[in-house]
Amino acid sequence: MKIAVMGAGTVGCYYGGMLARAGHDVVLIGRAQHVEAIEREGLHLETQQFDERIGQPHLTASTDPAAVEGAQLVLFCVKSTDTESAGASIGSHLAADTLVLTLQNGVDNAERLRGAIAQEVAAAVVYVATEMAGPGHVRHHGRGELVIEPSSQSAVVAQTLIDAGVPTQISANVRGALWAKLILNCAYNALSAIAQLPYGRLVQGEGVRASMHDIVAECIAVAQADGVSLPPDVDLAVRRIAETMPGQYSSTAQDMARGKRSEIDHLNGLVVRRGETLGVATPANRLLHTLVRLIEDKAGGAV
Repeated sequence: MKIAVMGAGTVGCYYGGMLARAGHDVVLIGRAQHVEAIEREGLHLETQQFDERIGQPHLTASTDPAAVEGAQLVLFCVKSTDTESAGASIGSHLAADTLVLTLQNGVDNAERLRGAIAQEVAAAVVYVATEMAGPGHVRHHGRGELVIEPSSQSAVVAQTLIDAGVPTQISANVRGALWAKLILNCAYNALSAIAQLPYGRLVQGEGVRASMHDIVAECIAVAQADGVSLPPDVDLAVRRIAETMPGQYSSTAQDMARGKRSEIDHLNGLVVRRGETLGVATPANRLLHTLVRLIEDKAGGAV
């Protein structure tokens, strides 16, 4: 299968690397510093099971969105803030039957992307702990499973991913799974970013678990008011993150450490906005959203 990864950061490089390692032709579309390193030395994929460099003939890299041309499958991994613009940049280069699979944080990216391109779009829920350890160097800390939305090609795509070593299941309730993932992100991302601590150390802080309980309770209340069917074990899943990914810093923490704008508007910020619309109070999520934005604005010179 010919596969393109639009937005080859930590998540995109991990899954793209796994697929290339399995023999598929993969092009990673990302930032120049990563593309140059990958083109020069291959993708350095460091996981808990292996440590390899993956390169040509199966893996190439480009900074040009037009490199998606000819792909049967596109893994869409850009930041939520860039969904519409990135979609517009690739739409004219895609075949009519290309499937675009969104591997993004947040709950509304697939819907927003459908408004930007004509091709079939399916949502995926991502559970993986990764970091960019350097240009073209992805370090995998744990997990890696995907839950994907039913589509015309979902069975083939799921089997392709499974054969590449990526545990994948198809779910008719991806909306519920996306909200469950959003709740995990709301519980950990901002706190990890503000404290600049990995999950295992974060939860040991005084009052952290009680604060997480309040955050999660607000998220659940908003989801229920929005008619979302959540899985029954959300609270357990939140607790298990610190156990299964103790050394992981949240993506928001990684963005903040690099001075980049995070996706907080599409995480705790989304819960706040939906709560306002639905009449559900979200003071804990509002405070986290406000604090992260203040820190980002200060770093950018706006405060």
